[in-house]
This record gives sequence, structure tokens and C-alpha cells, in this order.
Amino acid sequence: MHIEIGILSQDKIAYASVAATALLGAHALPLLKSPTAWLRTLLAAFFFSVLMQVWHMPVGPSELHFVGAMPIYLLFGFIPTLFGFGLGLLAQALVFEPQDLAHLSINFLSLAVPLFAVHHGLGKRMQRINVANVLKLDAVYYAGVTLMVGFWLSISSDAAPVADWALFAASYLSLVAVEPLLTIGITVAAARLRGRRWLAACIDERTLQRIAAPAAAA
Repeated sequence: MHIEIGILSQDKIAYASVAATALLGAHALPLLKSPTAWLRTLLAAFFFSVLMQVWHMPVGPSELHFVGAMPIYLLFGFIPTLFGFGLGLLAQALVFEPQDLAHLSINFLSLAVPLFAVHHGLGKRMQRINVANVLKLDAVYYAGVTLMVGFWLSISSDAAPVADWALFAASYLSLVAVEPLLTIGITVAAARLRGRRWLAACIDERTLQRIAAPAAAA
């Protein structure tokens, strides 16, 4: 979901930076008030960064990454995942791709806006983590990421935004097919470890309450 450097004007990048700062600022207070949220944010950033580096491939004016967004969201919660995305993208740019700092807000919004929509549209109301709900979360989230990439391309200087967006969307399908398996596997493992103190500190309490028994999640 990284957007190629140079195809967005400085004024659009500036607007994106304001939007990203506002989104993070609106959710900063709950993070600052909870030490466990700090821990979960660091864990979210770590796993996000590792997964991004595990598999990535340039596709036209964008780049595919294995994000692991829904496993991270379900394990650590909305706010740690939101800030973990920002921290992970910053770390990835500083360590591996310094040029990506120019599009830090663009790439953050590509992940954060769909996360916001999924959390408030589906995640908060979800009563049980099972196969059907995991598939629904993944489908909505990655449809949102794909639309965000399409939005950036539509306001860029890219010569063929529709064709490039279609190529990105088609290429993303393989990753989207893999992630639900990871999500289900991780949540089943968490269910088997339920009751341990260290797990309660690391994982969102609502997730532990909503994890289906292994038989139901299969």
C-alpha cells in the first residue's frame, strides 16, 4: 500500500499530514492513560514491521505488503493498532527506506482510515471471533485499503490511475486470502493460553472474551 514517491504534490501530502495528525491526536488520550496500551502499541508496531518486511513487492506506482492488520487489531485492540501502524511505518522508513518518510502520512492513512471504518462499523459490535466474522473483517478492511490506494492514485500525477489501481487490487487478492488463516490460527492459540497473567497484559481484554472455542473457530 506504499505509494510511489513523486506522484503526489506537496500540498496533498501536507493535507494528508494534517489529517493523520488529527486522527492520532483524537485517540491519544486513552493511550496516554493506559500503560498496558503502551505495551500493546509496541507489540503491534513490532509485529506489523516484521510482517511488512516478510513479503513485499512493487506493483505499478504502489507496493504490496503483507500487513497482518486484522490479527494485530484483534489481538491488541484498535488504539494500539492505530498507533502501532504509525510507529511501525516510521521505524520501517528510518531503518529500511528513508525516502518513504516523505509519504509517511499517506501510507499511514491508507491503513488507518480502513481500520477506523472496520472498528466502528464492525469490530465494536462483534460478539464472537469465528471464521465468518474474521472473513468479514478482512474483506471490509482490505477493500478499504484498496479504495484508499485508488484515491491516492486518482489525485496523483500517475498517467494511468485506473489501470494501475486495477493491477494493485488484483495483486492484493492473494494476500487477502492468506491473512484469515493467520488470524484464526493466532486467536485459537490465544484461546488455549487464556488465563495467563502475561497474556492479559499483552492482549486486548475484549478479544479474550470474544474468542470462540477452538471447535467453533475451526
